[in-house]
Amino acid sequence: MKKRVMVVDDTRIMELQIEEALKDSEYEVVAYCRNGPEAIARYGDILPDVITMDILMPGMDGRETAQAIIEEHPEARVVMVSSLAYDDTINEAVRIGAKTFVYKPFERKELLCALDFALR
Repeated sequence: MKKRVMVVDDTRIMELQIEEALKDSEYEVVAYCRNGPEAIARYGDILPDVITMDILMPGMDGRETAQAIIEEHPEARVVMVSSLAYDDTINEAVRIGAKTFVYKPFERKELLCALDFALR
């Protein structure tokens, strides 16, 4: 049985890139959310094994979204996926409970390793 991934990103391109990266792997995209409020609302119904979370999104950003999901569902596993590669951004993501960080653009192997790490 494949592990279930929820993609939270405001661009459809990222969903397609993640789907492509997960082909022929033990992971599959089961939900796609374009913004934080949608991800928070759908998480409890979907209960994915892991979430990939963009940081820069209009309105509620990925850090706020991840924090809200983790507060309500402490078992949630979040992998931040962003082009913001600053130490303070990564530290903030870890502080709120994200398991790891993947830099955009990413290689397939990087994403798979991050997902594996998040599920340990």
